Amino acid sequence: MSESATGAGETSASGAKSATREGSLSAPTRHPIDWKNPEFYDEGSLMTELERVYDICHGCRRCFNLCHAFPTLFDLIDESASMEMDGVAKADYWQVVDHCYLCDMCFMSKCPYVPPHEWNVDFPHLMLRAKAIKHKKGQTSLRDKVLSSTDTVGSLATIPVISSAVNTFNSMPPARVVLEHTLGVHRDAALPKYQSPTLRKRLAGRPSTTFTPQATATTTGKVALFATCYGNYNDARLGDDLVAVFEHNEIEVRLVDKERCCGMPKLELGDLDAVATAKHVNIPALAALVDAGYDIVGPIPSCVLMFKQELPLMFPDDEQVAKVRDAMFDPFEYLMLRHREGKLNTQFKNSLGTVAYHAACHQRVQNVGPRTKETLELVPETKVTAIERCSGHDGTYAVKREFHDTSMKIVRPVVRQVESASPTHYTSDCVMAGHHIQNAMGEGAEEPVPPLSLLRKAYGI
Repeated sequence: MSESATGAGETSASGAKSATREGSLSAPTRHPIDWKNPEFYDEGSLMTELERVYDICHGCRRCFNLCHAFPTLFDLIDESASMEMDGVAKADYWQVVDHCYLCDMCFMSKCPYVPPHEWNVDFPHLMLRAKAIKHKKGQTSLRDKVLSSTDTVGSLATIPVISSAVNTFNSMPPARVVLEHTLGVHRDAALPKYQSPTLRKRLAGRPSTTFTPQATATTTGKVALFATCYGNYNDARLGDDLVAVFEHNEIEVRLVDKERCCGMPKLELGDLDAVATAKHVNIPALAALVDAGYDIVGPIPSCVLMFKQELPLMFPDDEQVAKVRDAMFDPFEYLMLRHREGKLNTQFKNSLGTVAYHAACHQRVQNVGPRTKETLELVPETKVTAIERCSGHDGTYAVKREFHDTSMKIVRPVVRQVESASPTHYTSDCVMAGHHIQNAMGEGAEEPVPPLSLLRKAYGI
């Protein structure tokens, strides 16, 4: 077994020096992503760092049950001749990278060696660097380029008539077999439906509110809705319900004037130039709204996290990025901030019974606390059972032919917890994760209900 996490002052096979202790009394910190530095894309340097970090992970193994990246790594080591990192071929390092979908849970909830610890382990951003190098080498498949081009695909698939044709095609088993063989999308994966008209068209020209928004110490009472690709093209009720709930709480809601994909799908491919392109469209528009007195909310946790964490780390010196970061909120984070100052309407008309609530990874790593759960628990005669385990969906991981079966293994513990709760409703901050859970529950399973829809139901509006 590796000594990298055992003895003080000992040195592992890869040269990693062990520390006298693990963990830190200081809060975890993230270093900026040095993606504009040519050294970032040096494959030799990457391999050295992968070996160092993989060896530390081998000596720790706390993350074995988070995703499939770590079991892949540990199997490679355990099945090698030496049962240490020096027995693993460097070509096999990429297998670990391919199974990481940047959920961030290892950094946020498991790893005792994250900065400011001297070992400086940031596994997700090391995987991001590896993905960026693969992308620079031209190793991004057509399938992955299509799946991550959410604006292009969404704008085409939501044209009237075409949306119905796409949805029909995606629901036909023979067509799904063709899609699997031609594009590599697994025939049994749950695919999102497309809606026409889009959310932005549905909300355009809404009447002005008749109330006067009231600010609190932490919120302005006026929000600009970043609809997100999924909310705009695939599930308009996310925006509809957010508007209804927020306006019921006398929070003014308007749409962001100009909106591009947040960039998370491209980030997960390592296409950092595409992330920057989206940033150059979104950030000026969002920063202008902040200057006009608006806070920003988005109904998809991954999109909120992109503006709160990833873009600020990619552009650490950009004042507009920092301005948007500080004004970006998860919807339930926003509601609970106002509740603390008596600005949340708690006159609920309907109980929700028992709710099995799946806490999405990208909501948890925002470090705002279990605000969705706390909000739903304000509803009388409502019991919320939290499930804090990754669903294995990741937006695209679960739909890919080579990863779908693994994603179904990852989601099984979540399904067991949902079923054992015998809930009136089950829900997830990530709607896509909710549908993945439904898919894993089998034919005839009831659909998940988004948290904002549950809150709207509780209000009876």
